[in-house]
Amino acid sequence: MGDFVQKAVTRSAVRTLAAPIESVPANNPFGCTPYESGGETLAGIEKTCEGYSSRIVYQDTEARSVGTVIIRSPTVAAYGANVQAVIESAALASVMGGTLVHALEDDSFSSTLRCHDENGEVYTVGFTRNRVTISSYGGDTIRATVEVWADTVPALAKTFEHPLFARRPIHGAPRCVSR
Repeated sequence: MGDFVQKAVTRSAVRTLAAPIESVPANNPFGCTPYESGGETLAGIEKTCEGYSSRIVYQDTEARSVGTVIIRSPTVAAYGANVQAVIESAALASVMGGTLVHALEDDSFSSTLRCHDENGEVYTVGFTRNRVTISSYGGDTIRATVEVWADTVPALAKTFEHPLFARRPIHGAPRCVSR
């Protein structure tokens, strides 16, 4: 199993994934606890950023690109609906010319979870298709907790730089909620 490797004194660790993942956890796998901030009770774990992107390419008869549409969506539901709308748009296909190709290998997402540990620390866990990043944690028990969980999720288990997804930018600005 790959280990998270601490990157800097600021306590950030990254796990590069063997293959792209499709989603982030919807439950509370880290045992995060609710907490008070600004007189408000906040959930122990909360999705604070989310963004999805897709690329549709139009190619001529020689498979050369004659046009591209980049789709940026704030939620997975909007992502699916937006991609479908572009694929079904006869007017757009007519203007672009060529044959539509959904470049699935260029689709991407990013999502960030803000977590409150039972020891009082607030940290983040960020997900992209090829990487999981733990940031702003102080105690090694937080990294160990996330690492133990990640080792139980087959898609997150092994690490290496996948040539298709290594050091590629995330297309589109994620929608973020700040507190």
